[in-house]
Amino acid sequence: MMQVRKASERGVAEHGWLSSRHTFSFADYRDPSQIGFSDLRVINEDRVTPGQGFGTHPHRDMEIFSYVLEGTLAHSDSMGTGSQIKPGDVQLMSAGTGVTHSEFNGSKEAPVHFLQIWIVPDHTGGAPAYQQKHFDEADKRGRLRLIISPDGLDGSLRIQQDTRVFAGLFDGDESATLALDKNRHAYVHVARGSIELDGVKLEAGDGVRLRNPQSLQLTGGKGAEVLVFDLRSQELPQMP
Repeated sequence: MMQVRKASERGVAEHGWLSSRHTFSFADYRDPSQIGFSDLRVINEDRVTPGQGFGTHPHRDMEIFSYVLEGTLAHSDSMGTGSQIKPGDVQLMSAGTGVTHSEFNGSKEAPVHFLQIWIVPDHTGGAPAYQQKHFDEADKRGRLRLIISPDGLDGSLRIQQDTRVFAGLFDGDESATLALDKNRHAYVHVARGSIELDGVKLEAGDGVRLRNPQSLQLTGGKGAEVLVFDLRSQELPQMP
């Protein structure tokens, strides 16, 4: 079953220095029907003005990754990590027993545009950890490249959950088909451009829930950048 959530239906947060769109309930945006999907808890599309950002704040028991679309994101954390995250980079932080971090626009002139994504881990506790890797555009062109997995397959970052994340770039006749195991869910997020998912036209910011699909097909991309989440077939409880 396919359930499309249009970009215009997302939560909106405007803070001057930050313009954010929330696919699922987050902070002051609360929608009982939109609290996540399987272990996928947050997809925030953030645009941060030059020199601004999120000051030091804590997390625990969450797998958090950032996917930069434009600009540079400067990361610092209590594990001693300091890094610059640019388009093509994927950053994954396992919060574990607790970590503090900050994320700032690394430029004084240009905005940064990125996705912040949270996935519920398969266990609580554990030591915090940080990973970062660059995936070349050519590696994602016209295909779905595995970027995150529970076993680090094919050079992907290792996540503490039975979740696999794929990234792809599509234009013109480029297409990709992803087969999924039985009793799995999938979530598709269009980061930019437009594309067709199993013949359904999607635009930037649109997301799609797929429950127990055997496969999914992406075609007809126009400057499309897409993330696909292969998830356990379970549902998160609804908000009270």
